[in-house]
Amino acid sequence: MHEGHHAVLAGLGAWLPPRVVDNDDLARHLDTSDEWIRARTGIGERRIADPDTSTVDMAVAAGRNALRSAGTDTVDAVVLATATPDQLCPASAPQVASALGLSGVAAFDVNAVCSGFIYALATAAGMIAGGMAGRVLVVGADAFSRYCDPGDRTTVPIFGDGAGAVVLRAGTADEPGALGPFDLHSEGENADLLIVPAGGAKQRQSDNPHDYFLTMQGTAVFRHACARMAESARAVLGRSGLGVGDVDRFVGHQANIRILQATAKQLGMANDRVVANIERVGNTSAASIPLALADACDDGDLQPGHRVLLTAFGAGLTWGSTLLTWPDVKPGGEA
Repeated sequence: MHEGHHAVLAGLGAWLPPRVVDNDDLARHLDTSDEWIRARTGIGERRIADPDTSTVDMAVAAGRNALRSAGTDTVDAVVLATATPDQLCPASAPQVASALGLSGVAAFDVNAVCSGFIYALATAAGMIAGGMAGRVLVVGADAFSRYCDPGDRTTVPIFGDGAGAVVLRAGTADEPGALGPFDLHSEGENADLLIVPAGGAKQRQSDNPHDYFLTMQGTAVFRHACARMAESARAVLGRSGLGVGDVDRFVGHQANIRILQATAKQLGMANDRVVANIERVGNTSAASIPLALADACDDGDLQPGHRVLLTAFGAGLTWGSTLLTWPDVKPGGEA
C-alpha cells in the first residue's frame, strides 16, 4: 500500500564525464579567452563525454546512483528528460530502464530541453498522484556538446555533458521532500531563438552543415529567461502562500551565472541563497538542476529542512518551477 499520493524526493544521483575541458583549452582553437567566457557566462570549465559515451550511458550512471541513494533497486516508471537522445527513434528511456534491470516498467522521454527536468518531475508527480506509480526514477541527461558547431564561440563555451537523477516515491504533502506546486509554460512562437534546424521531420536533410548544430540568439534568450523564471518562481510561491523570504535556496537552471543572478535580483533574493555550480560544469541542459542539487548537498550548502525553489527555462520556449523542503537525502554518487 502506498502511504499517499504525493510525490516525495527520496534519492539523488549524479554523473559527469571524466574529461575536463577548460576555457584555455577552447581558446587554442576558438577566437575567445578565459576572461571573455567567464565575464559573459561565469563558466570556467565543462565536462565533455567521450565519443563512446552516449546519453543513455550517462543516464544509466546517474540513475544507478539515485537508486542507491534511495536504497532501492526497483521503480514503477522511468522518465528521462533529454533533448539529445541516442536515436530519434526509439526513445532512450526504455534502454535506460533495461540497463538498470528495470525492463518491463513504463519508460519514456520528455523533451523540454533545458526545462526538461522540471517537466519530467511534474510528469512523474502526476503519475504518483494518479496512483499509476508508487516510485518513479526521473533522469535528466544531455550531451549538447555534440550539437555545438566546433567553430561557434557563442555555443561551444557554454555547453557541457552530464546526467542527474532523482527517485520520487509516494508519500504525503506535509513531509520533507514533498514536491509542489508546479508551474509550467511554453511559447512556441519563439522557437527559433534556440534551435537545431535540421534533422527532424520538417527539414530531414540540409545542404548547409550548420543547420545540424544548435543556433542561439543570446540576447533575446537572456531577456526571456530572466523574466520567465522570475514570473514562474513568483507563481509557485504565491500558490504555496510563501514569499521570497521563505526560500532558503534558489536552484535555477545553470545556463549562465548572469541569468541566475539577474533572476535572483528580480525576485529580491540575495546571491548567497543562489546555488550555482556552472563555473565547473557549464550548461548541462536537463541535467543541470539535479547536478546542482548534488553539488550543493556534497559541499554542505543544501541542508535538510531548507526550503528550495527550483526553476528552469529552455528552448521551445519552455519554462517552469516547483518547490520542496529538502529531505535528509545524500547523493548516491559523486557529481
